[in-house]
Amino acid sequence: MPLFVQSTVDNLMVTDKIGNFNEALILSLKIGCIYMLLSLGKGFFLFLTRQTIIITSRFIEYDLKNEVYDQYQKLNYNFYKKNNTGDLMNRISEDVTQVRQYIGPGVMYTVNLVVLFTMVIREMIAIDLYLTLFVLFPLPLMSFLIYKVSSKMNTLSGEVQKQQSFISTLVQESFSGIRVLKAYTRESETKKKFDENTKDYKKRQMKLVLVNSLFMPTIIFLIGLSTVLSIYLGGIMTYSKSITLGQILAFIFFVNNLTWPFASVGWVTSVIQRAAASQERINEFLKVEPEIVNTNVDRFKFNGRIEFKGVTYTYPNSDLTALNNISFEISAGETLGIVGNTGSGKSTILNLIMRQFDPDSGQILIDGIDLKKINLDAYRNQSAVIPQEVFLFSDSIENNIKFGSTEPEVSDEEVVDASKKAHVYHNIQQFPDGMKTLLGERGVNLSGGQKQRVSIARALLRNPKLLLMDDCFSAVDTETEEIILKNLKNEFVSKTGVIVSHRISSLRNADNIIVLNGHQIAEVGNHQELMNLNGIYAEIYERQLAEEV
Repeated sequence: MPLFVQSTVDNLMVTDKIGNFNEALILSLKIGCIYMLLSLGKGFFLFLTRQTIIITSRFIEYDLKNEVYDQYQKLNYNFYKKNNTGDLMNRISEDVTQVRQYIGPGVMYTVNLVVLFTMVIREMIAIDLYLTLFVLFPLPLMSFLIYKVSSKMNTLSGEVQKQQSFISTLVQESFSGIRVLKAYTRESETKKKFDENTKDYKKRQMKLVLVNSLFMPTIIFLIGLSTVLSIYLGGIMTYSKSITLGQILAFIFFVNNLTWPFASVGWVTSVIQRAAASQERINEFLKVEPEIVNTNVDRFKFNGRIEFKGVTYTYPNSDLTALNNISFEISAGETLGIVGNTGSGKSTILNLIMRQFDPDSGQILIDGIDLKKINLDAYRNQSAVIPQEVFLFSDSIENNIKFGSTEPEVSDEEVVDASKKAHVYHNIQQFPDGMKTLLGERGVNLSGGQKQRVSIARALLRNPKLLLMDDCFSAVDTETEEIILKNLKNEFVSKTGVIVSHRISSLRNADNIIVLNGHQIAEVGNHQELMNLNGIYAEIYERQLAEEV
């Protein structure tokens, strides 16, 4: 297009000297139409370029996010204990976005610069080497300044994002803990802390705005400098007839064509730095090998027998032994109760049964087969865990209960039946929308006891062959607990069950009970046998009876 402008202007100058107005008018209309067609062609191919590269980068972003998410799904329990949720979220969102910025706009502008620079410089040198060197002098300077400005903007932007994250966390904690905040009358202190942080955020944002305001003026100034040099030096050269007016205009067009590619050098350099750092952070997780891997895909039917043989487990990166030489056996259809002081390893046993991690030594047998050798997915599909810390999704109560089912379709009757067994159906009916009631974050509009009972209903809907209950009656009163246990009595006839609890009332009807003390089994037997021993179990039971009185 600049070469077309050059030839057009030079031809018009010749036509103007001839003085044929009609010929000049026809030529002008012809030139205008051709230039419009060229502009349309340029726009069309630019559209295709952006569609090709930007859409491709979005597909890559989609694949990369799914790859990271799949990796998160594979990684085991200990991985999530070592890494905080915010960092995991940042890597799948912010870091992936930074990589996409390079793959899309970064690659496009780099290719654009290389191709355009090669073609344009060749044409400019063909016109005049001396003028080319002078005109292009400001452009590398512009790239350097843009790089410095972009780097400063990235640094300040990081500080702004960090402060914004802190404010978001502060607000979230204030909303989540509003009852505690009001109970301790700490509103004014929290407001003061919020004000201080928002002022700091504003201060950092103003620094970013100041630096950002230098971006376009820097580009415009240096573009203007190159344009002025083209006109001034080109004008001088026209006196010696070494350059034509059309060639001066072509130079101005060429400079404008190179403006953004050169300006993008600094921006792309900054994008590459951020993308490289982000990809490195992503690779850190993608290279992590899961400790627990399912190596067997054969069909597996759980018959209900579990055996621990001399199992010892020590928490990673610490010298704290959770379990020391633990041995016990659960027969099919039996219920095992586990009681002990806080930190004695009760929940660790449940995690080992579900193979959230492997023991340091000893063996766990499922129906006589080493747990490491069976089809883990099939085994877990036939099991259900009711945790003490309930997690409910921001969805309807119905969907939260249905989440436990392994079947694609679940009838309303099955959901109601499960909620009745968990003794929560009558509570659900009191809500205006019943089962369709939408829950807030983590089920905030339910009480602690109601959340635990919804969690129990979720597990029962699964109809598991193995049911693990991790102190899931801690927020339930003893009367409600008694009703639920009575409902579960028939369930446990055909299931293998493990009940972990601090309360003797939760597990006194278990077929067998183990008492943990000092990370070892101190006592074994049913409720009556343990009471006859008059040991740790009897002491806990008497103390709890005294507390109830």
